[in-house]
Amino acid sequence: MTAWHVFGNVSATLSTFCAGQWRVRAILLYEVSSAGAVDLSVKIGALRLRNPILAASGTFGYGLEFAHIVDLNRLGGFVTKGLSREPIEGAPAPRLYPTPSGMLNAVGLQNVGVRAFVAEKLPVLRKFDTAIIANVFGYTLEDYVEVIRVLEDAEGLAGYELNVSCPNVKKGGMQFGNDPAMVAEVVGVARKAASKRPLWVKLSPLVTNIGLIAKSAEEAGADALTVANTYPAMAIDFHSGKSRLGNSTGGLSGPAIKPITLRLVWETKKAVKTPIIGLGGIETVEDVLEYLAVGASAVQVGTASFADPRASERLADALTNVLERTKAFTLNEIKDKFQAEN
Repeated sequence: MTAWHVFGNVSATLSTFCAGQWRVRAILLYEVSSAGAVDLSVKIGALRLRNPILAASGTFGYGLEFAHIVDLNRLGGFVTKGLSREPIEGAPAPRLYPTPSGMLNAVGLQNVGVRAFVAEKLPVLRKFDTAIIANVFGYTLEDYVEVIRVLEDAEGLAGYELNVSCPNVKKGGMQFGNDPAMVAEVVGVARKAASKRPLWVKLSPLVTNIGLIAKSAEEAGADALTVANTYPAMAIDFHSGKSRLGNSTGGLSGPAIKPITLRLVWETKKAVKTPIIGLGGIETVEDVLEYLAVGASAVQVGTASFADPRASERLADALTNVLERTKAFTLNEIKDKFQAEN
């Protein structure tokens, strides 16, 4: 079975049988007295997006790969592949493996390097009227600072997204994102380097208290928080005793992780005032609305793009249609509607 068939089946199942859909519809079924066009614009700190739908890093290439299929100008924006100080070849094949209601990936952060991105990719991306967020990662504090320094001298970006789910090689390989002090340190140096643009921080889901990590990032200067990265997981072939991936483990994404990440967004919202971008298992407009209802200001669409390259664009259109049908004219009428007490 191909990944396309897996995700096609998942999407069909979720669209017809998802209790969360009915809960969101209940939230939306009220009328407002004002009239006018639907306004999908959202504000993420100082950055205003035309709508809350972004394509997630690692699932949308550098954006250029999708430009002949997707009208990039209709998206709220997209996040590039992670950019490193030097080019990285990535993990050996196979890099993807379909799982029930999801997918494992072990791409290994393959990318052309920040300098090649600025020289070869960014000049073409500048012609699009959408927010381009550069995802940045490193293995030392100096790596993060250098990547941002190179990007700061280039035109055409709306902001940066810091991937802190990387091992700090100078501190025994512990992930930056797993410790509040290390999060504060890496966000702090990145904040000083990123003087021209907003700084988003993409949090790891593998923490005991995500509110504490989020608070550390906020206090260190994060303008927004992306919640959350993929979940470490694995798949094996018991016949051969080998991994289904080129690496022993990979990152789990897709509909299977949505309920877990939805809770992480809610927990983060209770801990910080910084805007939150929800990321995890988004395939339908109901998924989008549920993330907004628990406190996200925007969402990123990831794994769905593998099954449907136009998933992000389709969701932006569907969101407009849903709001028009329910006579809600702004997303503020949906945001933060979740009530913990039933």
